[in-house]
Amino acid sequence: MSVPTFVEIRRQLHKIPELGFKEFKTQKFLLDYLSTLPQERIQIKQWKTGLFVKINGVNPSRLIGYRADIDGLPIDEETGLPFKSEHDGQMHACGHDFHMSIALGILTHFVHNVIEDDLLFIFQPAEEGPGGAREMLESEIMKKWKPDCVFALHIAPEYEVGTVAVKPGLLFANTSELFIDFNGKGGHAAYPHHTKDMIVAASMFVTQLQSIISRNVDPLDSAVVTIGKMESGTVQNIIAERARLEGTIRTLSVESMSQVKKRIEALLEGIKVGYGCEAVIDYGSMYHQVFNDKKWTENFLSFMENWEQGQIVICNEAMTGEDFGYMLEEIPGFMLWLGVASPFGLHHSKLNPDEEAIDFAISLFTDYIKTI
Repeated sequence: MSVPTFVEIRRQLHKIPELGFKEFKTQKFLLDYLSTLPQERIQIKQWKTGLFVKINGVNPSRLIGYRADIDGLPIDEETGLPFKSEHDGQMHACGHDFHMSIALGILTHFVHNVIEDDLLFIFQPAEEGPGGAREMLESEIMKKWKPDCVFALHIAPEYEVGTVAVKPGLLFANTSELFIDFNGKGGHAAYPHHTKDMIVAASMFVTQLQSIISRNVDPLDSAVVTIGKMESGTVQNIIAERARLEGTIRTLSVESMSQVKKRIEALLEGIKVGYGCEAVIDYGSMYHQVFNDKKWTENFLSFMENWEQGQIVICNEAMTGEDFGYMLEEIPGFMLWLGVASPFGLHHSKLNPDEEAIDFAISLFTDYIKTI
């Protein structure tokens, strides 16, 4: 199968982004494609809206894993591409369409060019939320087909095509969702003294959050608290009875995550007393840090020294969150950044990665897997 076919596959997948654990069309698309391949050495098991695809080697001594995430984001696409999303309010704005097409390209190569070891391709739902990696890891299928090592990539708009970036150890941060609901007493704007205004309470709390990183986290450590969404009120002359904040916490250490959460809770207690309201925190999904195995990362770096088709960058850790960290916690391996040269970044409504990166990534991992 020629590489342009995988570019077309990416475009077809780009049209049908779906949110976590609702990737029904995506799963069917993957299954339909897999059905076109020779079936003698393939075993396929469905797990919720994801897939496990095992390719049997000729004389296996281990199982090599490769993971691709498959869900999209709740974003209105503004790329203007002829193959733009057909699902209103949903978009592959994090490159998972690239991740899937690359995985299919690698898989297809090894169906037709069988190696000694077994391979397991993991098509994981719900990376963007509520988190599919941990559940997949705990599934009976994964317990039966647990890889001896596992690899993955993530597109990187800031790097040129032909460049990959990686580092041993910490690559992506610990992350936690943050949802806070405030409840007070609504009423007429002319009688504020009879109310408990939750727009004021929630706004004050957002302001107080800004002190946590600057005054409660070691300056030599790193952390981020972001409120990305605030909902409250109905019309201009009614004081809001409720407010909701939605955000994220990101830290480079487990200890800092605990410290930040404790401080958020302490500040919220003060708001409850000061504004006479109730408030409830929900931390939602928490993603474990992506920590690249030293041995496997150095093995890949050695491979790149002799591979003449691309260049390697030793990057810094990022505040990005990725639930692939749960897999790396139990299975040695690594994740790397794949350059796709887009002027718009991850989670942007105009993200448009360079499709030449698909060909490059398929060649990269097929060649690398042959050497390990």
